[in-house]
Amino acid sequence: MAGALRIVARVAAKDDDVVLIGVQFFVDGQLVGEDKTAPYAIEWIDKNPFEAAEISVQVQDGHGNIARDKILLKAIDVSQSTSVQSVLLEPQVLDAKGRPVNGLKPENFRVLEDGVLQELDVAKPDAMPATYTLLIDTSGSMRRRIEFVREAAGKLPALLRPIDTVVVAPFSKTLGAITGPTRDAATIAGAIDEIKPTGGTAILDNLSGVVEQLDTSEGRHAIVVITDGYDEHSAMKFERAISSVKAAGISVYVIGVAGVAGISLEGEDLLRHIAVESGGRAFFPFREEQLPDVHAQIAADVQIRYVLTYTPKNQKLDGKWRAITVETSDPTHVIKARKGYTAPLPPPIKPSIELTIRDSNRQLVDVAAEDLVVLEDGIEQKVEVFQEAVAPVSIILVLDESGSMKRAAPMVMESARKFVESLPDKDKLAVMLFSDKTDMIHDLTTIRVWAMDAIKRYSVKGGTALYDAVVESLQRLTRVEGRRAVVVLTDGRDENNPGTGPGSVHTFADVLNAIRGVDAMVFPIGMGPNVDRAYLERMGELSMGEAYFPADTSELDANYQRILENLRRRYVISYTSTNDSRDGAWRKVEIKSLRDGIVVESRGGYFAPNK
Repeated sequence: MAGALRIVARVAAKDDDVVLIGVQFFVDGQLVGEDKTAPYAIEWIDKNPFEAAEISVQVQDGHGNIARDKILLKAIDVSQSTSVQSVLLEPQVLDAKGRPVNGLKPENFRVLEDGVLQELDVAKPDAMPATYTLLIDTSGSMRRRIEFVREAAGKLPALLRPIDTVVVAPFSKTLGAITGPTRDAATIAGAIDEIKPTGGTAILDNLSGVVEQLDTSEGRHAIVVITDGYDEHSAMKFERAISSVKAAGISVYVIGVAGVAGISLEGEDLLRHIAVESGGRAFFPFREEQLPDVHAQIAADVQIRYVLTYTPKNQKLDGKWRAITVETSDPTHVIKARKGYTAPLPPPIKPSIELTIRDSNRQLVDVAAEDLVVLEDGIEQKVEVFQEAVAPVSIILVLDESGSMKRAAPMVMESARKFVESLPDKDKLAVMLFSDKTDMIHDLTTIRVWAMDAIKRYSVKGGTALYDAVVESLQRLTRVEGRRAVVVLTDGRDENNPGTGPGSVHTFADVLNAIRGVDAMVFPIGMGPNVDRAYLERMGELSMGEAYFPADTSELDANYQRILENLRRRYVISYTSTNDSRDGAWRKVEIKSLRDGIVVESRGGYFAPNK
């Protein structure tokens, strides 16, 4: 879907006396905006995030000098989550004489997956439309039997129902021109008459190739291979070819026709294996009069079937083969059905790590992706995304209104208002006040007037339930997606009003556990000599936030602005983890800079998904 992006250009002149006129922004060579004041940025609507785009900037100074730079905005990468919701089976049930059995009820069937009995969701006879693909061998070795081949191919259409269709696919070394799917008898007959034997044979290659070209999203599909079984040119192995057939849920029926050299034992064995592994049958007719019976059996197999579905008890996404056994209440029945399926692989794990980059003086600096090395549990990872963290932030502003804040109250309220006014419109804000107890005045919203009204309710009294306020704020943020932060202002340590005991039900250990469990930044602002400086610094460090300690209330505005700059001057790095185990375990992530004097700060890792 289309979305707004903030494009930022960091521009600096080499000499102080150089005047920059402005920065122009281009996308795929088209001018999309201009900004004449630093920081240089524009908002751009990416109408097609699924296609890559080249973003370039151009800056000119007062002397007419021009500088340019560009980057490639990669297409959005979509990860899909998969699960084994339902398995479809289409068994054919035959009696001891090979005749189709009709009239079976759900209670007559049993389905086992890897030996475990499954509960059937659906069990009924079905008359689903069918598509028959005639995969006809037109190699030179078929020259002497070409009329027989045409007869073999031409008999099946006469047995089709009005809802069935046919695809004609001639092949030798490669696939020829494919017709259909069609119900038109003249089109089918014309395609069969055009068969001209020439070239070599590649059965497995073309079997897999035709599967790729078929639309198997609807109806039942069967491939009828007419060949002499002499595969001399296939590059594909049997296992790979048959796996593509199984994955598409197609049954393969083989009509073995003796060509120039007859059918070898090796060729016959190959054809039988293809048919059996895919749930079809192999026929080796010698005379033309046998063909109607062959086609009647193929049509009966495809047309007279049952539909069974079940939701597997084993929902693991491990990419392993699951063997299926279908039984009926009559042990004399012969059942032909797919032998199993391959479970989906788990979707890739793509962690997204937010980070800040500072120099030795703890000033925020800029680096490029090639300046960084990412290690997950000691194993280097390939960085796929490195960009500014421009996603909206959900912020809870937590203000201490204990009795000791009385003298600072006017400045606290004024600086809080300025902080609210400085927030980007897209960021959500909640306001919590605390003294002896916590009070969430209003929940997360972009409506700023609510925050202004909440600040008006600021009224000093009571003790300092600092830990309760931080823990409850973090607990609220667990229900929020995206970037999250807590900004907490206090002038004291966690204590009750008389100062004789703790002010909170929660302990500092609870605070640290809450920070570890929530990917949210905490920015404590501690005023005065009574704050537990080490505790506040620990909150900031562990959460990848930062603690501030203003000398007096006049510095509050500057502290709030530093918090806003901190939130804006962050980066997001993402990669596909080399460890695809979905075990819920903590993964340690180290991000190092290749440049001297640069320190990268991040949360230090992430919890892998557990399903």
